[in-house]
Amino acid sequence: MILSQKNIEEIAVAVIRDFQKSFFGSEADDPARFALPTPIDQFASDYLNLKVSFQKLSSDGSIYGLTAYVDTEYQIEVDGSQRSIFLKTNDVVLDKSFIEPANIRKLCGKRRFTLAHECAHQILFQLDSDDRKIACHKRPEVRENGSRVLRTQEDWNEWQANTLGAAILMPQSEVDRAMWFINSRKPLTCYGWRFYDSDQVKIDAFCGVFGVSRSAAAIRLEQLGYLNRKKDYEYRDPLEVWP
Repeated sequence: MILSQKNIEEIAVAVIRDFQKSFFGSEADDPARFALPTPIDQFASDYLNLKVSFQKLSSDGSIYGLTAYVDTEYQIEVDGSQRSIFLKTNDVVLDKSFIEPANIRKLCGKRRFTLAHECAHQILFQLDSDDRKIACHKRPEVRENGSRVLRTQEDWNEWQANTLGAAILMPQSEVDRAMWFINSRKPLTCYGWRFYDSDQVKIDAFCGVFGVSRSAAAIRLEQLGYLNRKKDYEYRDPLEVWP
């Protein structure tokens, strides 16, 4: 199943609307309310009935998480030795580093996005055709560090899970509300990945609302027209004095 950005946004809207009604009740319908960030842990456990646990998934931290659609086994190599992780239907396993005391705050955004990514895999699997379901039944979905060129079905699966995961964590309707309060719905501007101080404060406020990293926030805001991206060389240090 290959979906467009528009298709994925429509799926996210339907899923989040249903979840918000069950989780937030009448608050979700209040037109004057502030943005409601998605409580992704409750979304995973209460709404999708996923069982989330933590294990060390790699020696170098390259594997963030994995999920399974049926009972299966996944082979990993940790500290030079091979071992098996046994996954039951609807299990999600995230890397143990996310819950180490020194990382709980530092990696909060990455943990939330990884869990949203695995939730997205489960949602997309349920929407897939029966023959595709059979083909990937025994293969766990693995989220690794690094970007992909969209060449294979697996590449598309990962792009779709990233895109849907972002739309679940940062639903368009909630982004609209947040950006109204943060910047009167005007776009921010970044130069490569740098912001002037005023916009840096605003994107940090956005990250605080939704519990995401600055990179995830910037990508989502750009998708929704709330961020203008310019070239690095166009940035001018406001403290730099020109002769």
